[in-house]
Amino acid sequence: MIKHRGFPGRLPSTDFQFTIRRESKEGATRLIKRERHADRRPADRRADAGFMEALWLFFGDQPFERGNLDAGRLSWLFGREVLPAEDPFDPESYDALLRIDEGRARAAFPEAFDGSGIWEGRSA
Repeated sequence: MIKHRGFPGRLPSTDFQFTIRRESKEGATRLIKRERHADRRPADRRADAGFMEALWLFFGDQPFERGNLDAGRLSWLFGREVLPAEDPFDPESYDALLRIDEGRARAAFPEAFDGSGIWEGRSA
């Protein structure tokens, strides 16, 4: 499992995790498409936006390996803003390649792209 050195481990001042420390002995947790309902808590929406901003600052429009990115946090974006970058795609692999769908990500999380996000002035 690749560790994305320099990628933020969590949303600042929260317990919203962005990365994992080590791979599971049972294998990678399966990535699924989780439904984001309109009544989600503001803190959850900030965590999604912060994670998207970190992904964009770290990887941009290039495909990236899942590695130590948290499956739970990825699953909130998977199938919409974060898509498989390979065919066939293994949702239970730490080596799986993903990519950001920039158009959908900008529409869903404009604050992650306009410079007003949480990582402004920080190196993600």
